[in-house]
Amino acid sequence: MKKRFLPALFSALCLILLGTACQSVPYSGRSQFLLTSVDYENEQGLAAWQETLKTEKLSSNTTAVNALNRVGPRIAEASGQKDFQWEFKVIESEQANAFCLPGGKVALYTGILPYMDNDAEMAVVIGHEVSHAIARHGGERMSQGVLQNAGAAVVSVLTSGSAYQELAVSAYGVTTNLAGILPYSRLHESEADKIGMILMAKAGYDPNYAITFWKKFGGNSGGFLEAFTSTHPLGEDRIRAMRENLPEALKIYNVSKVRYGAGNKLR
Repeated sequence: MKKRFLPALFSALCLILLGTACQSVPYSGRSQFLLTSVDYENEQGLAAWQETLKTEKLSSNTTAVNALNRVGPRIAEASGQKDFQWEFKVIESEQANAFCLPGGKVALYTGILPYMDNDAEMAVVIGHEVSHAIARHGGERMSQGVLQNAGAAVVSVLTSGSAYQELAVSAYGVTTNLAGILPYSRLHESEADKIGMILMAKAGYDPNYAITFWKKFGGNSGGFLEAFTSTHPLGEDRIRAMRENLPEALKIYNVSKVRYGAGNKLR
């Protein structure tokens, strides 16, 4: 195949894929590009979960375990994902982190507990992570990776035999990361923040605690370069967006059948 036909072929393939692989994100309604199936994503999530349980130590912190066993199922029910095989584990680790894998496997690291004073602040974190799963952000990132790799292959073929082939492929990777992958990563985080506030409100937790938690956990700001290269929104931008989303979440919370407010204290 002649090199001059490759860009046209790549563009045609992209148009076909974009026309056949679009889905809508729950709650936000954003169109997203997905090449993976739900079943495939859930299979990958289960495999990663099983590996995690083999290598990580489960926590014996009964306060945290009991809190997660209260909060987790309430967020899961609010998500409406009845076909997820939900599991909730507290992992002993200094990492201040948590995750929810496709299919509903949720882990909370003990390193994040010092930032939580009550169940509602745990619901902020669990709601955020569950939102990534129900919005299929993992599948979206995998799909973007496939497209990025295909583009890199085209660049490599077009520049094959030239002295700048390696440089061109490298420049393509840097450019697509900065212009495409990282902005989408920040979009995913912002989307999970918003959906997470809705889920915690539906579960009966006061969404005001989303702002309280993030002020403690990630409220520091950074400069333009950090904003451009980071996978997460800057703290002050994140909190500003949460304040904008708060009225919608409060409307949901105020009509919830059960309202726990802050819930149980964690310390």
